[in-house]
Amino acid sequence: MDHDNDPKVEVAPIQSNGVLRGFLIVGRWPEDTVEWTQVLLLAVRMAAVPHMLPHGSTVFRVLEEVPAHAPEHSVGLVLAEGQFAGAHPLRPGQFADPLPAGLAVLHPPSSTLASLPEYETASGCLLLPGLPHLGLAHRAAWIEADRRGTVTRLAAVEGIDPDNDVDTAALSLLLASGAHTSMPGRTETTEPSAAYDLIGRGAPCTPQVRGR
Repeated sequence: MDHDNDPKVEVAPIQSNGVLRGFLIVGRWPEDTVEWTQVLLLAVRMAAVPHMLPHGSTVFRVLEEVPAHAPEHSVGLVLAEGQFAGAHPLRPGQFADPLPAGLAVLHPPSSTLASLPEYETASGCLLLPGLPHLGLAHRAAWIEADRRGTVTRLAAVEGIDPDNDVDTAALSLLLASGAHTSMPGRTETTEPSAAYDLIGRGAPCTPQVRGR
C-alpha cells in the first residue's frame, strides 16, 4: 500500500521510573500489517534494553485514547496492561470494555529463547483480531531483535489461526475472555490499569518521537 502522501506514523515510547509503560502513536494509526510490524519492531528493541520491562511477559493494549497534554496530532496509545504471571498480573475481564483493536506481548531477553544465542534478543508478538465470518482475517506479527536493531526473526501474516502459535493463542484467549465478560446482562467492570493512571497523572514521558 502506498502511503507516500499520508502523514507519517510516529511512535514515542513512554517511560515512568525507567520502566516501559507503552507507546504514544502520533500522526495516524498504522493502516496495514506491515506498518504495524514496524511499530512492533520499535517495541521489541525497547524491550531488549536492560531493566526496561519486568521479568516475564508484558501485555499491551491498542487504545484509541490520548493522555492529557499529549503532543499535537496524537491519535492513541499502545499501553502496558499487565503480565500473564508476575508482580502485575492481568485481571479477569480486563479487556472487556471496550474490546481492544489489538493486543501485543513483549518478552525481555530473560524471557526469550533466542533463535541465535550470540545475540541478546527480546521478542514480541502483535495480534490484530479480525472477523473471519465477515471475511476479515486475523493478522499477526512476530519479531525477535536486540536493542541495536539487529533482527533475528520477523514474520507478518494475514489470515492466521491464532491457535497455531503460543503467543497469538494466549492473546486471543484474553480477547475472547473480554468479549464474554462484556456480553449484555453482565455488570462486571474493570479499573484502568496502573500504567494508564501514571500517564494520566503526568508521569514523565521523556523519549523522543521516532518516525517510521
